[in-house]
Amino acid sequence: MTPPVTAITESAGHETSDRSRWVALVVLCVGMLMIVLDQTIVNVALPSIKGDLRFSQSNLAWVVNAYLITFGGLLLLAGRLSDLIGRKTIFMTGLAVFTGASLLCGLADSQGLLIGARFAQGAGGALTSAVILGMIVTMFPEPREQARAIGVYSFVASAGASIGLLAGGVLTQAINWHWIFFVNLPIGVATAVVGVRLIDRDRGIGLHRGADVLGAALVTSALMLAVYTIVRAGDYGWGSARTLGSGAIVVALLVAFLVRQARAESPLMPLHIFRSRNVSGANVVQMLMVAGLFGMFFLGTLYLQRVLGYDALEIGLAFLPVALLIGLLSLGLSARLNTRFGARATLVPGLVMILAGLVLFARAPAGASYVSDLLPAMVLLGTGAGLSFPALMTLAMSGATPADSGLASGLINTSLQVGGSLGLAVLATLSTTRTGTLLHSGKPASAALTSGYHLAFVIAAGLVLAAAALAVTVLRSEHQAAPRLDAAPDAPAGDPEPVFSEAA
Repeated sequence: MTPPVTAITESAGHETSDRSRWVALVVLCVGMLMIVLDQTIVNVALPSIKGDLRFSQSNLAWVVNAYLITFGGLLLLAGRLSDLIGRKTIFMTGLAVFTGASLLCGLADSQGLLIGARFAQGAGGALTSAVILGMIVTMFPEPREQARAIGVYSFVASAGASIGLLAGGVLTQAINWHWIFFVNLPIGVATAVVGVRLIDRDRGIGLHRGADVLGAALVTSALMLAVYTIVRAGDYGWGSARTLGSGAIVVALLVAFLVRQARAESPLMPLHIFRSRNVSGANVVQMLMVAGLFGMFFLGTLYLQRVLGYDALEIGLAFLPVALLIGLLSLGLSARLNTRFGARATLVPGLVMILAGLVLFARAPAGASYVSDLLPAMVLLGTGAGLSFPALMTLAMSGATPADSGLASGLINTSLQVGGSLGLAVLATLSTTRTGTLLHSGKPASAALTSGYHLAFVIAAGLVLAAAALAVTVLRSEHQAAPRLDAAPDAPAGDPEPVFSEAA
């Protein structure tokens, strides 16, 4: 019997719609990859930038710090604006700002222009990346498909750091450092052109429903000052009056923000988002995990360069197994494990593997062999990260309504960036102090540097151990806590009814 024409038409329409969603996911992830690459691709090019633009060692840090300050400071605000104005609007605006700023970075012939353009890049990166995870969970509401989609996103978000090291080394050595920024131009333009056609335009709930200007000013100021304080603590010392004073101002701004959110009729960040143990717990676990993991990547790069004598390309190749394993797991096995056993059951073994990898890294000697001393650590780190990131993002986005998915997405990106900045600042400061002390006592440079890096890797392992302990004690498995949506999808941000809640 020939099927009715209407049934064939509906089936074809469903297949087209389904294909469009997955193509749109690719577009979003390409935009995210461009943002993530830019956070690490610069690292291996810093020596070339320093020599070309005559940066001092202290001023050179601002090539990285300028990006981190605006990126980390604006993520939460960008996520909430996407709920109010529309996620596609914020995504496309951020993409345009980031691509334009990349052009200015590539054309920079002075220190001021490069640093200013990096500030703008950070702002564009925040606008673009803050909304992507929220768009993904909205496009893929079915649990199995959502797990696969989040796995793709997690691969891009976590493996991009390793890919950036390799790409930075190739471009810097093959052409020059300007091309680490110029490479963003065709990617950004192509993503924008395809995104305009394939990403559905959504309507935000309206600025009048949540335009908390004072709250936005307080939290953005607090986050930007916090990142600034963290990245400058290595210069002034953690116990200096400048650092402590800035830290006190950050605390005061955050307290004022929380008070404002508790009293505002339409708060920027409804505090009921933290009532879910899984949502709040996943964000804290992620902060601890990336504090150890990202600090290790940065200091591991220095260890390979300054102790083992690797060049930029060799450093990128050394970390390539991490990126490949994250990709293989995030795009396949991790999603299936999350669906079958639950995100918490997948997360804990992943954290244990990251912990084991850091312990092995902390035992690598000054004359380490890559195959016997470093490759096992890379395998464990890549496997652990490939399991952990998708599980954490699933937990952190659990229970989010369409009206609050941008906020939840901005929150998890904020915890990622703040955790990474904090971990890098703490580990780098302690490592430098340890190395300086040993050099002053007469130790050889290679031994002093190795000891400093070992201390940082041990502390990184301690942070991941704390993350694993929290995951076991705070996070709940799916049969213990089932997030439910107690507010309608189009409910205003200021409604007292909680959006994020858990069954008793």
